[in-house]
Amino acid sequence: MKKQLQMKKMGSFVMDGYFYVLTTIDLFVLCFMCILTHLSESLSEKQKRGFFLAYLMIAGISVLEVITVVVDGLPSGYRWLNIVSNYLGFGLSPAVSVCLVYVLDRKTALRRKIRIAVCCEIAYLMFLLVSIPYGMVFSVSVDNIYSRGPHFYIYVIMYFGAILYLSISTIITAREFQNRSRMLIYPLILFVMVETIIQVALPELHVTWLCVTLLSVLYFIYCNEMWNQLDALTGLLNQNSYLKQTQKIKYNSGVLVVFDVDDFKQVNDCHGHVKGDLCLAGIAECIKKAYADFGYCYRIGGDEFCVLLKSAEKEDWCKQEFLHRLEEKRRKITFLPTVSYGSASFSCGDIAAVKNKADQDMYQCKYERKIRNGRV
Repeated sequence: MKKQLQMKKMGSFVMDGYFYVLTTIDLFVLCFMCILTHLSESLSEKQKRGFFLAYLMIAGISVLEVITVVVDGLPSGYRWLNIVSNYLGFGLSPAVSVCLVYVLDRKTALRRKIRIAVCCEIAYLMFLLVSIPYGMVFSVSVDNIYSRGPHFYIYVIMYFGAILYLSISTIITAREFQNRSRMLIYPLILFVMVETIIQVALPELHVTWLCVTLLSVLYFIYCNEMWNQLDALTGLLNQNSYLKQTQKIKYNSGVLVVFDVDDFKQVNDCHGHVKGDLCLAGIAECIKKAYADFGYCYRIGGDEFCVLLKSAEKEDWCKQEFLHRLEEKRRKITFLPTVSYGSASFSCGDIAAVKNKADQDMYQCKYERKIRNGRV
């Protein structure tokens, strides 16, 4: 019996040492990610704040978990520290996902949902605080021994709910910004969920926050990759993304559609570059709403845009939808210029030949508009 007790203590000592090493690695990685985030040129200051806050919370919760392991079972004078550390650890865990969603809020409709998520987090923190005397989620005995409460599942639901919220928000944002790598989101989320299930089943492992740190690193890489594909002004895919995509394009039945803003120089000269940028953003919005469900939309020059349509079947419908949205936009922005467009099938040859044919079609459209307006 004594030998079994010694073996148990030895196993606990080894597990605790293993846990301290993991936490040290965790903190080192988080410090490195803070430096990398600070140096990033593709993230806005707002997005950097979101990552910094997420890293700070992960580091803080990791340290709190170490404290709970160290003080658990010590004299009852440390009971308050055990309670506070567990409260903050359980309470702030869902907030990490909210911080990462905050990173995604870049010209998207997520802002209102973030406010709702913050309110839910505050309500959860208040509930957890009130429930401490009753030991609903967790309890610390008078002998300073931690144990899970009968309603520990509330924490599990909140944690999984936060991960689900992050997953859905990321998928929505990736779809809105036409990110071609959005399928990578699913294995990332599955990884965290499986790890969480293992942690709930085997609480002595203490691997949750190392895995969350790994997720935040991969998430940083994913977000950087997504923003690097975008044009900062319009939110469309940029020229570099267009060049990469056209090198490997295989849409045999697809169509290249090109757009050019008419007399855009006059807009800049008469109304200023700020209003000119407003025009470009408005036209880009019309293109995205009309074409994005059926292909990829790009800004490839100052006032030049294009769409790689996967199928020619939707070309006429998308064109009419674009013209309709552009007219609506021109009622709101009175100085918004017209847009000439042209198209060519990918069956015309290589991408250079297709682009040349689409440009010719677009210039013909521009010429015919000038004739109608009596400018030729």
